[in-house]
Amino acid sequence: MSGKERLSASVDAELVAAAQEAVAGGQAESVSAWVNDALRLKADHDRRLAALDSFIAAHEAEHGEISEQEIHDAARRARARAVVVRGRPAGGRGAA
Repeated sequence: MSGKERLSASVDAELVAAAQEAVAGGQAESVSAWVNDALRLKADHDRRLAALDSFIAAHEAEHGEISEQEIHDAARRARARAVVVRGRPAGGRGAA
Protein backbone atom coordinates (compact mmCIF):
# COMPACT_ATOMS: atom_id res chain seq x y z
CA MET A 1 0.00 0.00 0.00
CA SER A 2 1.24 3.50 -0.73
CA GLY A 3 2.16 6.00 1.96
CA LYS A 4 -0.31 7.98 3.98
CA GLU A 5 -1.10 11.63 3.47
CA ARG A 6 -2.56 13.95 6.09
CA LEU A 7 -5.94 15.40 5.16
CA SER A 8 -7.94 18.23 6.64
CA ALA A 9 -11.64 18.15 5.78
CA SER A 10 -14.92 19.49 7.07
CA VAL A 11 -17.29 16.60 7.72
CA ASP A 12 -20.94 16.54 8.78
CA ALA A 13 -21.22 16.07 12.54
CA GLU A 14 -23.43 12.97 12.23
CA LEU A 15 -20.76 11.29 10.07
CA VAL A 16 -18.06 12.04 12.62
CA ALA A 17 -20.34 10.55 15.29
CA ALA A 18 -20.90 7.46 13.12
CA ALA A 19 -17.13 7.05 12.71
CA GLN A 20 -16.57 7.40 16.46
CA GLU A 21 -19.34 4.86 17.15
CA ALA A 22 -17.72 2.44 14.69
CA VAL A 23 -14.40 2.79 16.52
CA ALA A 24 -16.04 2.41 19.94
CA GLY A 25 -17.94 -0.66 18.70
CA GLY A 26 -14.82 -2.28 17.29
CA GLN A 27 -15.89 -2.03 13.64
CA ALA A 28 -13.02 0.31 12.79
CA GLU A 29 -9.48 0.61 14.09
CA SER A 30 -9.63 4.41 14.10
CA VAL A 31 -11.60 7.31 12.63
CA SER A 32 -8.88 7.59 9.99
CA ALA A 33 -9.32 3.92 9.08
CA TRP A 34 -13.09 4.41 8.89
CA VAL A 35 -12.64 7.42 6.59
CA ASN A 36 -10.13 5.47 4.45
CA ASP A 37 -12.67 2.64 4.06
CA ALA A 38 -15.41 5.11 3.12
CA LEU A 39 -13.21 6.84 0.54
CA ARG A 40 -12.12 3.48 -0.88
CA LEU A 41 -15.74 2.35 -1.20
CA LYS A 42 -16.68 5.62 -2.92
CA ALA A 43 -13.74 5.36 -5.35
CA ASP A 44 -14.67 1.72 -6.16
CA HIS A 45 -18.31 2.70 -6.62
CA ASP A 46 -17.38 5.53 -8.99
CA ARG A 47 -15.11 3.20 -11.02
CA ARG A 48 -17.93 0.66 -11.32
CA LEU A 49 -20.39 3.33 -12.45
CA ALA A 50 -17.91 4.56 -15.05
CA ALA A 51 -17.42 0.99 -16.31
CA LEU A 52 -21.20 0.48 -16.48
CA ASP A 53 -21.57 3.76 -18.37
CA SER A 54 -18.92 2.63 -20.86
CA PHE A 55 -20.60 -0.77 -21.25
CA ILE A 56 -24.01 0.79 -21.89
CA ALA A 57 -22.55 3.30 -24.36
CA ALA A 58 -20.83 0.49 -26.28
CA HIS A 59 -24.00 -1.62 -26.27
CA GLU A 60 -26.11 1.29 -27.52
CA ALA A 61 -23.55 2.15 -30.17
CA GLU A 62 -23.88 -1.37 -31.53
CA HIS A 63 -27.60 -2.07 -30.93
CA GLY A 64 -29.26 1.34 -30.62
CA GLU A 65 -30.56 3.23 -27.63
CA ILE A 66 -32.19 1.17 -24.90
CA SER A 67 -35.88 2.12 -24.85
CA GLU A 68 -38.07 2.80 -21.83
CA GLN A 69 -40.11 -0.28 -22.80
CA GLU A 70 -36.99 -2.47 -22.79
CA ILE A 71 -36.09 -1.15 -19.33
CA HIS A 72 -39.65 -1.78 -18.10
CA ASP A 73 -39.65 -5.31 -19.55
CA ALA A 74 -36.25 -6.13 -18.02
CA ALA A 75 -37.40 -4.89 -14.60
CA ARG A 76 -40.58 -7.00 -14.87
CA ARG A 77 -38.54 -10.11 -15.76
CA ALA A 78 -36.15 -9.45 -12.86
CA ARG A 79 -39.06 -9.12 -10.40
CA ALA A 80 -40.57 -12.35 -11.73
CA ARG A 81 -37.30 -14.21 -11.05
CA ALA A 82 -36.78 -12.66 -7.61
CA VAL A 83 -36.74 -14.95 -4.61
CA VAL A 84 -38.71 -13.71 -1.62
CA VAL A 85 -36.62 -14.30 1.51
CA ARG A 86 -39.09 -12.84 3.96
CA GLY A 87 -42.55 -11.42 3.80
CA ARG A 88 -45.13 -12.29 1.22
CA PRO A 89 -44.65 -12.41 -2.53
CA ALA A 90 -46.07 -9.39 -4.35
CA GLY A 91 -49.71 -9.90 -5.31
CA GLY A 92 -50.24 -12.83 -2.97
CA ARG A 93 -51.78 -13.33 0.42
CA GLY A 94 -49.62 -16.29 1.29
CA ALA A 95 -51.08 -19.66 0.49
CA ALA A 96 -50.97 -22.30 3.20
